[in-house]
Amino acid sequence: MRRSYSKPSPLEKANKKGFDWELRPGGMLVQKRSGHCGVQNIAQTMKVAVSFGSYLHEVTVPAQATFGELKRILAKPSGLEPCEQRVLFKGKERENNEFLYIVGVKDASKLVLVEDPASRERKMEKIRRDGMTKACDAVAQVRAEVDKLAEKVLILESSMRGDRRTPEKEITVLTELLMVQLLKLDSIEADGEAKAQRRIEVRRVQSHVERLDMLKAINASPFNKSDRCMNRFDMVTKWEGFGSGLGSRNTSRPRTP
Repeated sequence: MRRSYSKPSPLEKANKKGFDWELRPGGMLVQKRSGHCGVQNIAQTMKVAVSFGSYLHEVTVPAQATFGELKRILAKPSGLEPCEQRVLFKGKERENNEFLYIVGVKDASKLVLVEDPASRERKMEKIRRDGMTKACDAVAQVRAEVDKLAEKVLILESSMRGDRRTPEKEITVLTELLMVQLLKLDSIEADGEAKAQRRIEVRRVQSHVERLDMLKAINASPFNKSDRCMNRFDMVTKWEGFGSGLGSRNTSRPRTP
């Protein structure tokens, strides 16, 4: 008599080998997960320590992450974009497409993060440019104020060519206002072109202050109308008018080291 038997299913064959298997929807045969000690639980994430300068960042990453994914995670705590980062493990820089576990990174491993030198240089250059722009703007603001005060100095000079004396308070107030602008210039940190512009304005202010000191002395002299004092006054006016004046006259002056 011919015996009939049914062909064992793949699940039955697999279970005969001593493992528990289960059939997933779609016909995929996978090993059944269990909490027993005979089955290993694979870690899904790991925590690594990343040293960045004087800081130590502890981050959690997927166990099968790449270094590129690690850089994206480090972007927020480090303040560096992924393209600005260089990650070293065991003294060697790692590429973005390398997997952490393949090169030996495990839970509690230590890595080193450094900023890309080219990126750091670009940032420093931007800081220098921004600083120079800020300094130039600050000098320009002072220049505008000095231009206004310079006009008042010229008006004061013209009035002293007449018969009337100028109240000493007017000269004193103008001098004090110019000294305020000088203090502003001294407080501006500048390099390069901004430093040259600041130096020009400092000399302008000093020139106007010296002119006012001379006018003050002439105004207080009992011999204010004598030829000697007026010749002295004309000499000061011509000399200072040649060496200083409004801002538009100084923009073309040659620079001095």
